[in-house]
Amino acid sequence: EPLIMEVAEKLEDDFETPDWTEYVKTGVTKEKPPQQDNWYYIRSASILRRIYVDGPLGVSKLRTIYGDKKNNGHGPNHHGKASGKVIRTALQNLEEAGYLEEVEGEGRRITDKGKSFLDEKSEELR
Repeated sequence: EPLIMEVAEKLEDDFETPDWTEYVKTGVTKEKPPQQDNWYYIRSASILRRIYVDGPLGVSKLRTIYGDKKNNGHGPNHHGKASGKVIRTALQNLEEAGYLEEVEGEGRRITDKGKSFLDEKSEELR
């Protein structure tokens, strides 16, 4: 978690959050929007690290990873996917910043710049 927070702080300099981030929920399983002001940067940093570890990953796979259990009242809970727009715009912003690149048919993978950026931040925390 400290690595994600460090990376999120740096990402605040690299791109701006979309206007809709203060109103949107992070998925169908949530009742309210996130309470943290910088939640979009935290999610973007988390996505960057996840692609570094498990990549290449696409939007659909990330929606499943960031999904949660859906409360169906008296009925049994089932898995609900995360918001695709949040993940898609985060990926596009990370791509524009040069940390990710698109791979045809596989999703996105981390670039050398993204790899060295995460390695540098993790070294600072040691």
